[in-house]
Amino acid sequence: MATFIGSKTGFMVLEAGEVLQVDAWGESGARVRSTLGASVTETPGSALVEVGATDVQVEITDDRARFRNGDLVVEVYASSEERFVRFPPLVRFLRADGEELFGESIPHFTSPAQRRYRGGGGDLYACEVTFNAYPAERFYGFGQHQHGLLDQKGAVIDLVQRNTEVTVPFALSSRGYGFLWNMPGVGRVELAANRTRWAADAARQIDYWVTTGPTPADIVSRSVAATGLPPMLPEWASGFWQSKLRYRDQEELLEVAREYKRRGLPLAVLVCDYFHWTRQGEWKFDSTEWPDPQAMVDELGELGVELMVSIWPTVNPDSDNYAEMDRQGLLVRNVSGLPLHLAFWDKGTDGPAFMRYYDATNPEARRYIWEKVSDGYGRYGIRAFWLDACEPEDLAENGENARYFSGQGAESQGIYPREHARGFYEGLRASGEADVLTLCRSAWAGSQRYGAAVWSGDIESTFEALAAQIPAGLNMGIAGIPWWTTDIGGFRNGDPTTEYFRELVVRWFQFGVFCPLFRLHGARDPWPKDGSGQTGAPNEVWSFGEEAYALIRDQLELRERIRPYVMEQMASASATGMPVMRALFLEFPDEEAAWAIGDEYMFGPDVLVAPVTALGVRERDVYLPTGASWLDAWTGEPVETNGWVSAKAPLARIPVYLRAGGGLRRLSAGESD
Repeated sequence: MATFIGSKTGFMVLEAGEVLQVDAWGESGARVRSTLGASVTETPGSALVEVGATDVQVEITDDRARFRNGDLVVEVYASSEERFVRFPPLVRFLRADGEELFGESIPHFTSPAQRRYRGGGGDLYACEVTFNAYPAERFYGFGQHQHGLLDQKGAVIDLVQRNTEVTVPFALSSRGYGFLWNMPGVGRVELAANRTRWAADAARQIDYWVTTGPTPADIVSRSVAATGLPPMLPEWASGFWQSKLRYRDQEELLEVAREYKRRGLPLAVLVCDYFHWTRQGEWKFDSTEWPDPQAMVDELGELGVELMVSIWPTVNPDSDNYAEMDRQGLLVRNVSGLPLHLAFWDKGTDGPAFMRYYDATNPEARRYIWEKVSDGYGRYGIRAFWLDACEPEDLAENGENARYFSGQGAESQGIYPREHARGFYEGLRASGEADVLTLCRSAWAGSQRYGAAVWSGDIESTFEALAAQIPAGLNMGIAGIPWWTTDIGGFRNGDPTTEYFRELVVRWFQFGVFCPLFRLHGARDPWPKDGSGQTGAPNEVWSFGEEAYALIRDQLELRERIRPYVMEQMASASATGMPVMRALFLEFPDEEAAWAIGDEYMFGPDVLVAPVTALGVRERDVYLPTGASWLDAWTGEPVETNGWVSAKAPLARIPVYLRAGGGLRRLSAGESD
């Protein structure tokens, strides 16, 4: 028989050795934790920052407990069905009007319970929770994945950090709720037709958070508030970023900035990629290639260009700092075997060297790294950092063997990229920077509150990869990360001498203009794949032929014209958590088609973007939501019909439409406001 114990803001349920605790948490939110231990505790790396609620109504009876927090009602009740085996009380979630949002599934009479715990080593469990599936339910969010799906119903998603695959385990349901799996370990979610199941390989307890709201936009905003609103985007970050793998020395990098100036092209950020250092784990310029960093930063500053420097979290055992970091316990350890995590090239090595990761979950390690970075780069006025390979990229993917300050790797390593960004955010803020951005290859729930911008990693240079980035970016925004971008042109296997790539890079630039961040990067063929001296073929905007250059130049100028609008949307993201790049249903939730379209999107509330993602395409179908009137962005003329239209898409431009009465009237030169 279950025991129900109420409090002012929730209740606890005790039965058969399980402790189930449900607390009101944030606006119209509830946190659910359960364990076979003596009591629930704080989950290592919990994403939640907003606690409690002020107007909670709790009701306890002999066989159930429930509370209402704003728009959300949570109920725990004993099943009335007769069974051979007794199952724990079930949890379900409702709107304030009594409509069911979702609930735990009633197990088969001989199956394990809907909340399942199995031995996971030591005091950890392999945990699962199974919920009902509902006809026509759709799921969005989950971070960034390369499967090309906007609606992820039917998918199985690994909850693990990988290059190009970013796990931010927040799901938005078309049934009107948001669900955060507040467990940063390795696991999976199965969005099947008959059940929805969330699973963790190793955890101390089950921990998740639920919210609801009148609209999908309200749900997204409430979820971001619960995990931390992003700061304001620095103004310098809203323009064009030039990057490549890689500029080999100071003069080569500066000559690129000078050429942009000579050509009269806008340039906001120039990136110094990896192997500019002495060794991994020393976090300073190699003076043989970068002899005067201060002069470099000063010259770029005079040109109005911000220098961004690549930082890796790996430490070479031959580096100056390795012995001290090892002695102080600042490196990730292994449960068994040698404490080595990644084989990669470095300065002074004939082949790949075995690296260790510093432990970003350790506050002392974060402070140590920031001191080294501040001394190696900050003293020159560098404030923009690219946090590459921060999944961490443990190629063996054996989290159960890693030991972090926060606990076993399989239990907590998902927070690594967030905590890595946190160290830089806190260091930059302490040094006087008001607006902070770091470019990261991975993230977890709450990364946005530390100024983490995410890009989609080392994707292929293909039209198929370009198409997959649209739902990837939309789902990333839904999951709470509003600052997102890609490598324009893709990262791998792009040959600038081919007509295929030249058309691809033009189409990618046209998409990139309407991404939160506008950034060119890639390893262009041919390039040596091995060694620390590697560099790709030219990757500047004039590197792809005269026809492509003329079209790309138009895109650079267009981004400059809309930068005020971009910054307005960044201010909105900072205040409300709403992403800049939005799935159509966030603006038009009452239109059925808006929930299914993954190849067009809203850029802020006023701009509808329909990228071209196939070779040779010169027109495409576009859905114009019926809930607004539209202007052709290139002519400023009203569009006569709503719904599906056939839009011209010459190589010079993609279909873009402006909401009539919005903040923009036309995107042509001189008429963007």
